Amino acid sequence: MIVARRRVQVSSDHGVFMISVAAELAEMHPQTLRMYEARGLITPKRSPKGTRLYSQEDVDLLRRIQEMTAELGLNLAGVERVLKLEEELDRARKRLETLELRARHAQADMEAELERVRKSFRAELVPLKHTGALVHVKRPGPRAQPGR
Repeated sequence: MIVARRRVQVSSDHGVFMISVAAELAEMHPQTLRMYEARGLITPKRSPKGTRLYSQEDVDLLRRIQEMTAELGLNLAGVERVLKLEEELDRARKRLETLELRARHAQADMEAELERVRKSFRAELVPLKHTGALVHVKRPGPRAQPGR
């Protein structure tokens, strides 16, 4: 008998792990996950019946929290502050990317306009005999009509 295996690809933010599995993956007690949720450090998805469903991103965050508390010696208030600062930094980076893109577009628009202005002046400037200096050509203006 041949058993067909099918590999399923799940996005990293899709809730797939129940609390016991997520706790095991993060090497924590399930009660710790409940406490982190109560403190707002993590927000697992919920099934239609209300069961907590943790994503791979949630498990990765749980591991980071564990690292910050165990290895860096931060308390949960410190972890909360670090996570909030990281969110602010991420928003600031995105804003900076947006501003840099707008600045590049504005620079390109300005350079195009400068080139257009240069071309319009080149059409009106001619070299002066013997010196090579550029002088502005006076174009004849509209003539006054007699009697007006």
